[in-house]
Amino acid sequence: MSNYQLIVIGSGAAGMMAAITAAREGKRVLLLEKLSKIATKLKATGGGRCNLTNTLDNETFMQHFGRDGRFMAPALEAFEHKALIAFLEEIGVESHAPDGFRVFPVTHSSSTIIDAMSQEMQNLNITVRCASKVLSLEYDTDKITGVQTQTESFHADAVILATGGKGYPMLGAEGDGYPMAASVGHKVTELYPAMMPLKVKETWVENCRADTIAKVTMHVDMKKYKKLSATGDLIFTKDGIRGPVVLDFSREITPLLSRYDEVPILLNFTKGMNEEQIRQHFKKALEKNPHQTTLELLLTLLPESVSLELCKIAKVDPALSLARQKGASRDKLIRLLVWTPLTINGHDGFKMAMITRGGIHLKEIDPYTMQSRRIKGLYFCGEIVNLDGPCGGYNLQWSFASGHLAGKLRK
Repeated sequence: MSNYQLIVIGSGAAGMMAAITAAREGKRVLLLEKLSKIATKLKATGGGRCNLTNTLDNETFMQHFGRDGRFMAPALEAFEHKALIAFLEEIGVESHAPDGFRVFPVTHSSSTIIDAMSQEMQNLNITVRCASKVLSLEYDTDKITGVQTQTESFHADAVILATGGKGYPMLGAEGDGYPMAASVGHKVTELYPAMMPLKVKETWVENCRADTIAKVTMHVDMKKYKKLSATGDLIFTKDGIRGPVVLDFSREITPLLSRYDEVPILLNFTKGMNEEQIRQHFKKALEKNPHQTTLELLLTLLPESVSLELCKIAKVDPALSLARQKGASRDKLIRLLVWTPLTINGHDGFKMAMITRGGIHLKEIDPYTMQSRRIKGLYFCGEIVNLDGPCGGYNLQWSFASGHLAGKLRK
């Protein structure tokens, strides 16, 4: 049996940050990774560009995680985005925020982050063991004593679970940490795939795959859930929708799909314009060119593929002028421009999910230390806990901040 002061399970952003923090404080650290390489999922983050964090203040940042966001306050106070940027600079990674909000390494490559953190772990003499799948935690009555892998036991007074969620299982995220936590009395909430494309019942979306629509607003068209909404860029797929707004909104939709076969939504493709604003827009356009067809008018607002599909739904002839359309069809077209209905009826599960919604119950974790309230010496960080945020560097910042706090090994 090998002895360490800390064992970190998982080599993502949270796990590496926890290991580095502990080693910098003089701890003898072992990092165990079940795959043959470290940080496989981090390498794929943001299409490999690695949106590390964002420039929001802590209060606003936490609000984007919903009602449980305040759990993050101690971790962010100790390691918010400025501290993360400073840490990365210290280990040789320059970063920038090209749009003033999202922060990337200047290389726009996740490999830059992984290489620098790997080198720092080497500098700190952290033992990294890949292809080492942890099977179980070892413990006595009230405290952790180590872990058991497929081949051997390792002893430590502290273990950090940084195993992530269940999204992208081909990159190692298979939810390994949940049964380990449950084995020592922790509750795991319902788990849902999140940050992923969604499928819809309507077939017309297939004809619109070539176009991206900016600043689309969508909300759930169910009385009980009407407040659920999101805004951002949308892309149509062969059988559904994707894009930043869909990735964000899927966090709300996948739990609903577990209860209902279908979830009706409404989408505004006209940057928030209402019926009167659209009529005024068309009126001004016609003043400049009275001979425009309905399609030409629609092209001032939408791509051609979407315009043609909305004409079909409204039973409008795109080649005729708007004035020559039947009144009911013209009114329907304008209503569709304000709110186009779609029916979400599925998704591809965890294999296409970037993150997991749900995780270790927050009430069983001390937010000031990230230590378990169930057993001494067990700590958590990153996606394994019941916190998930939208696109835009939120989840990676939480991983780094919680990893930093857990790595302090405060009692």
